[in-house]
Amino acid sequence: MAPGRRGRIARRSVLIGAVIAASLLMEISGFLASAPGAHQEVSYATVHAMVPIVFAACAGVAWAIGPTDVPARLMVAFPLLWIPQTFYVVIEDLGWLWPLFRGVDLGWAVLTGILVLVYPRGGLADRTDRWIAGIAIVASVVNFGAVLLLATPSAVPCDCVPNVYQVADLPTVFGLVDVGYRIVGVGLALVIAGRLLVRWVRGSVPARTAAFLMPAALFAWATTLAVQALTYAAAVNTDIVLTTISLFAIASVPVCFVAGIAHVRNMRSRVADLMRITREGADRGLWAESLARTLRDDSVRVYWWDEERGRYADAAGVPIDSAETDPRSGHSILPVSSPTGNPIALIRHDRVLTDNMRLLDGVSSALRLSVDNGRLRSEIERTLEQVRQSRQRIVEAGVEARRRIERDLHDGAQQQLVSVGMRLRVASNQARELGDTALAEEIEETIGVLNQALKELRELAHGIHPSLLSSGGLSLAVPELAGRCTVPIEVDVQAEGRLPELVESTAYFAVAESLANVAKHSHATRGWVRAHVEGDELVLVVRDNGLGGASLDAGSGMLGIADRVDAVGGSLELESPPGAGTTITVRMPLGGALGDA
Repeated sequence: MAPGRRGRIARRSVLIGAVIAASLLMEISGFLASAPGAHQEVSYATVHAMVPIVFAACAGVAWAIGPTDVPARLMVAFPLLWIPQTFYVVIEDLGWLWPLFRGVDLGWAVLTGILVLVYPRGGLADRTDRWIAGIAIVASVVNFGAVLLLATPSAVPCDCVPNVYQVADLPTVFGLVDVGYRIVGVGLALVIAGRLLVRWVRGSVPARTAAFLMPAALFAWATTLAVQALTYAAAVNTDIVLTTISLFAIASVPVCFVAGIAHVRNMRSRVADLMRITREGADRGLWAESLARTLRDDSVRVYWWDEERGRYADAAGVPIDSAETDPRSGHSILPVSSPTGNPIALIRHDRVLTDNMRLLDGVSSALRLSVDNGRLRSEIERTLEQVRQSRQRIVEAGVEARRRIERDLHDGAQQQLVSVGMRLRVASNQARELGDTALAEEIEETIGVLNQALKELRELAHGIHPSLLSSGGLSLAVPELAGRCTVPIEVDVQAEGRLPELVESTAYFAVAESLANVAKHSHATRGWVRAHVEGDELVLVVRDNGLGGASLDAGSGMLGIADRVDAVGGSLELESPPGAGTTITVRMPLGGALGDA
């Protein structure tokens, strides 16, 4: 955690603890200072004291996950304005203080109303919300001024000293302002609750998801508040049950607030699932379906930019209709473009989702990354295919070059050496007939040297490209190759007919390199070579009973086999546990381009 963030968390924790302490101090001191007969019931006092604690606790959550700091600040200010009626007994002798408390003791209701108005985006959404908040603030200022200038000790339930700020004794005017303020507050609360409730009932699934439980909590509080205002105006004692219900309703407002924004935050986290679903690329049909499921908005439509036609169209190729972009349709359009500014798509979504711009930003990023992933994946696959074809052409060219060298050696150097040997044989015979034994023996020695050179040249030509492979295929070349190994090898070649030339040469040299390793490194007493066709693959298995412990990284020979096999689209598996011999399994495809090689 960054030092700056730790500091902010520490400061906010201290602030929350301080306002909780201040609220509890007012609650407890007022309860203790009240006369025994005037004590409120302990259960009610406890519930009353818990309301500001709930607000303060929710403020900490709102600071952590809220869209802005405004909701958290409103919640943290609430406990300071949650003034219990019993607290006036504590400050009744302070004529300069109790009027100030009396003037703001309903400020918590204003904060609660504004808190609901800024849900869930963290700010006032439209002109109506701003008008409601403005009326509430103006009414609070008027009420505060009336209390400060007109209130008498009878305005509070205590034996308070006279109000030092009072300028006139107008109880009727003060009473009208006092009751009117409460009626205005109740009216605004009902308007807010009604707006949310109607919006929730008429709204789409995303709108209801965003509203969550807030309308129900606010409506319950506003209803009980209205009853309390009427009983206050009629000077009738409020029923304790109704008052307790009101406390629970008030406490539910911040809980619903943080639950709602947590739910919205959870919606943003589902964008990660959207990326997981579409990580292979932006399949257009799948993308629109997954996006609708992520946003829980069945009205979502995705229109992709068609560069050829210069227009947006859906996955089926149907161009976007002008009615889709009409702001009166209840939907909004989210344009998505590449980092260079090139258009990618338009997302039509429920207008309520514009309150959650972080979610929409995440969706935009997910779509952008998905498109980039798809493009990069296509480019990588195309590049890999080009590399594979290039490697295949290199192998084919190598095979052809070896065949040409072997043919040149056979038809050129070998034939010339054989001809020289025949001439030397004739010269040797003539020297013997003439009685020159020394010359004949010297020529015979030269013939021996020539025969050894011819043998080495033939072996070299065979290693470059065995003529037996070209004429008879694997069924003839592999047994001949195994016969030259110093370790007894059992051969089972079941490749029917001739295979593609490139596959045959690759298999032959894989066997040659494997048997060379058997002879040099395995310390084996037996070996096995098996080649057969399974479906459209040639399966080649070379096994020995040696020491094992072989590795693809142990030498260039095994790497050479792997490279050859990979160049023709095949695969190589090596099993070589210590003390249990070595098994090399090669699989090479026979069809497609390889079959045409």
